Amino acid sequence: MGITAILTAASLFAASAAPAPAVDRQVVEQALDQLTSVGGVLGVQMRITDGRQQFTARSGAAELDTTKPVPHNGKFRIGSVTKPFVSTVVLQLVGEGKAELDAPIARYLPDLLPHKEITVRQVLQHTSGLFSYTRALPLSPDGFEPIRDKHWEASELVAIAAERPLNFPPGTKWEYSNTNYIVAGMLIEKLTGKTYPEAIEQRILKPLRLNDTYLPGDDQDIRGPHAHAYWTANGKPSDITHINPSVAGASGEMVSTTRDLDTFIVALTSGKLLKPAQQAELTRTTDVSRGYGLGLEIMTVCGTKVWGHGGGIPGFSSELLTTSDNRRRLVMSATTAPVSGTPRPALDKLLNATFC
Repeated sequence: MGITAILTAASLFAASAAPAPAVDRQVVEQALDQLTSVGGVLGVQMRITDGRQQFTARSGAAELDTTKPVPHNGKFRIGSVTKPFVSTVVLQLVGEGKAELDAPIARYLPDLLPHKEITVRQVLQHTSGLFSYTRALPLSPDGFEPIRDKHWEASELVAIAAERPLNFPPGTKWEYSNTNYIVAGMLIEKLTGKTYPEAIEQRILKPLRLNDTYLPGDDQDIRGPHAHAYWTANGKPSDITHINPSVAGASGEMVSTTRDLDTFIVALTSGKLLKPAQQAELTRTTDVSRGYGLGLEIMTVCGTKVWGHGGGIPGFSSELLTTSDNRRRLVMSATTAPVSGTPRPALDKLLNATFC
């Protein structure tokens, strides 16, 4: 179970809805130190907002066998935190009348999927039934090392899923599938005539001045200050920081910082990026969708509604969370260590310190 999965699981507990006391920075720093001391996590950086107050904290090392500190606002691979960016652009296009949420994907991409009934909404909400292509890839350390430099086309990733039967009839269940957001990226390209990275840059990154956020494509390096990540492959530690992120594509290839992600989540949840009708759809869940909106997870922490998304890609785990009024926010990146550990207690402590 990765850091993000544990964070999500830990986020599902509920307690009293009494007003939360001020975030205790010392408790946060103790939790981070605990996180990097139990194995599994080499370094971690965090940005926490408490009303008008904001602070950063860090623990662990930026590189294996060194005491080099993790950069306070270092860049990192955000994994599936890419998905809210992609869904935002799709919802913008819906608001512009270029697509309809309940129209079939086949209306816009007629030859992409054999399953013609899947809708735009079902893709964004993970209720399409599409097989997740990542389940067919060798993502264990020993299996991934030989393909870490490989370039992947979006159509190649979708084809892995398209040749398999649906996991369930569209709209009847919820199951997280990275294929959905590869499809969403291709939809953006069809509707805009631009690459999906160009559309995200034009519509989100530049207007919000997210100058440290980018979509790397085949660029295997992380530009600027960053922590390194490691795992054990073929019996020895391996630096997994540099990979070809096209394997994640529109489902999780982006690089960002805690500052930029904090700016983005505030803009998104406060209605600065979407028209009112699409803003309402962003966080609308159903009995089927299990607390997942259109690119955002909606969960309860200590009786408080929290919106956000987690992310994971080899070497990096991230979390982006905000209360619905934006008064309490948490942005975190953790880099993996080549030894396993038990981070759950420390993660629970962080969530409690921030939201309870």
